[in-house]
Amino acid sequence: MTGALSLGIDLGTSGIRSAVLDGSGEVLSVAHGTYPAIDPDRIDANAWWVGATDCLQAQIDALKAKNIDPHEIGRIGIDGTSGSMVLTDAMLRPVTRALMYNSDGFLAEAAAIDRYAPDPHITRGSNSAAARALRLVSEDREKAAKHLLHQADFIAAKLIGRGAFSDYNNTLKTGFDPELGDWPEWFDAVGLPRRILPEVLPAGTAVQQIDPSVAKAIGLSLDTIIHVGTTDSIAAFLAAAPLMIGAAVSSLGTTLAVKMLSETRIDAPEIGLYSHRLGDGWLVGGASNTGGGVLASLFTVEQLSQLSMRIDPSKPSPLHYYPLLSAGERFPINDPMLAPCMKPRPEDDAEFLHGLLESVARIEARCYAEIAARGAQQPTLLVTAGGGASNDVWTAIRTRVLGLEIKKARYTDAAVGVAQLIAQES
Repeated sequence: MTGALSLGIDLGTSGIRSAVLDGSGEVLSVAHGTYPAIDPDRIDANAWWVGATDCLQAQIDALKAKNIDPHEIGRIGIDGTSGSMVLTDAMLRPVTRALMYNSDGFLAEAAAIDRYAPDPHITRGSNSAAARALRLVSEDREKAAKHLLHQADFIAAKLIGRGAFSDYNNTLKTGFDPELGDWPEWFDAVGLPRRILPEVLPAGTAVQQIDPSVAKAIGLSLDTIIHVGTTDSIAAFLAAAPLMIGAAVSSLGTTLAVKMLSETRIDAPEIGLYSHRLGDGWLVGGASNTGGGVLASLFTVEQLSQLSMRIDPSKPSPLHYYPLLSAGERFPINDPMLAPCMKPRPEDDAEFLHGLLESVARIEARCYAEIAARGAQQPTLLVTAGGGASNDVWTAIRTRVLGLEIKKARYTDAAVGVAQLIAQES
């Protein structure tokens, strides 16, 4: 059936991935793209577009190699790093450098926001997305800006041929309130003109057909519809878990990140917890600094495998640690001075590793307990992703500590998640 395929594009920090799904949600093809060389101090957003089109062309070639007609792609959605943005003119030409999600140090902008924003508020702080936006406005000395576009917005706008649309997720940290459906009234007073802000739609919403010239250049159907997307972390959640209240994903990579779809909006910045509007619910989440990075600093991959085989996951460890690489925690404790605790260290490395694995599992359980204590339910489905998900002993420990069956994610690629999102919203 014409237009039955969904294509998701994931704008990663170091590269781009895309995935094409059929109507049943099966992944038919994946492809990769690269960004041209970028000056980290003067990022040109056009490099995002070059990388995206490079990835799209690779995807077209991959589909053709499988005898799949690229004109079967009926919809495209994009996810990007949350808080990365640029100012453009009406023709989508950047009028400032782009700033990335990890750009910080905007103390003057933070002070200006503090004078107007409620306390607490997601726009407060020197590394907030709103502070980044204020810095870009100050760098637009010719006052040529017509659109503030997040990374995913910029690519969607280029595919459509005009701006400016965004989604509830990419705009949250910039200040958009998905419950009120509007930007803060005090933005104009602080120096962030509301006239340049995008129209905000629910994540995954269909916007407009692709620009004909872009479609012809890439090799796509003129009927392809471009959707607003989401952030990379939410797309990764959607790849791993169904869009269902009570579904939760724990990602055990270098750090521990937890997300759960709740009927209730929960924002508790005092412990590093906030919510994104997603579907009919709220995706509540937070990120801890504990996780696999600590284990990797102490053991090799081979040691972790061998020591894990000596652990009985049915027996609790008597050791109580708070494993961190350095001082500072975000969630479920928000304390930039929290010190790591990995003592006493027993002589037996297997006992030590058991204590570390058990302690991370206890922190994970506390994360979900903190969410539940603020009005959400306990997870009804818990999916695990990240490198830690491959350790079966650790999964068994976590199952015991959390009291929940833990399923391994079939997909974890954010490109798959955003493709699933737009397929559901079609």
